[in-house]
Amino acid sequence: MSTAVRPAWREKPKPVTQAAKAVALAVVVLLVLVPFLIIVSTSFASDREVIDNGGWVLWPQHPTLRAYREIVDGGIVGHALWVSAGVTVAGTAASLACTIGLAYALSRRDVFGGKPVLLLILFTFLFPPGMIPSFLLVKSLHLLNSYSALIAPFLINVFNLVVLRGFFQSLPEDLYEAARLDGAGEWLILRRIVLPLSKAALAVVGLFYAVSYWNAWFYASIYLDSGHWPLQQVLRTYVIGGAQLADTGAGDATAVAAPQTIQMAVLVVATVPILLVYPFLQKYFTKGVLTGAIKS
Repeated sequence: MSTAVRPAWREKPKPVTQAAKAVALAVVVLLVLVPFLIIVSTSFASDREVIDNGGWVLWPQHPTLRAYREIVDGGIVGHALWVSAGVTVAGTAASLACTIGLAYALSRRDVFGGKPVLLLILFTFLFPPGMIPSFLLVKSLHLLNSYSALIAPFLINVFNLVVLRGFFQSLPEDLYEAARLDGAGEWLILRRIVLPLSKAALAVVGLFYAVSYWNAWFYASIYLDSGHWPLQQVLRTYVIGGAQLADTGAGDATAVAAPQTIQMAVLVVATVPILLVYPFLQKYFTKGVLTGAIKS
């Protein structure tokens, strides 16, 4: 009786190969975690300790929350944090609502004018408008110096729209037909059937929108004045650009040089919130990949 030969890709890796993989993975993890640890540690260190260590601290000897207290107590950084949070929440909700509605309409074969509208949308993906036409449009809509300027022009991302449209089309057509036979309309089908089956795709697209709104800074520098800036624009201006932090609390505004600890604290505040979202959506990422890879 002959024994079947096991393919090479199914063989158990050799100990040397496993050790090499473990070392490579450890090196990659250290390259990612060490810089982040330095940033967090510096934000908790005192100004004197930062100066004594040449500007960076790997592990603070006397940790303090002074930098974070100065951010929370008020000023432009605290205001910018609330601006970014509000724009992210409102923008993500509005973008998801608009993208879901348009993607569902374009996924139906019998919708009137679906193909021409889809071609127009894809045309904007291939030939996006320039900065000057976008600015003139925002100005004509009287959105300058308004938070709507950071949301309205970017409500629908073409890539996210195409992803949701393809996901809606991949759902069995029998579900739609059975719902119509029971007397359900398009709105009821979308709400009761399509959306519950699309949680994975919606979570991924929602995260893409949230990251995009949270990290937006370029258009904020064009459409908004400094008193309405989101956190990422403040981070770029006061940390990367080395500008001064203005205290907008009670009394006259004063400008002081942002110390290294506050700069790193602003960087942590700008980075950590969006990182905390990923663990809760990881299972939806895995499910979304498997749904797209396995055919029923």
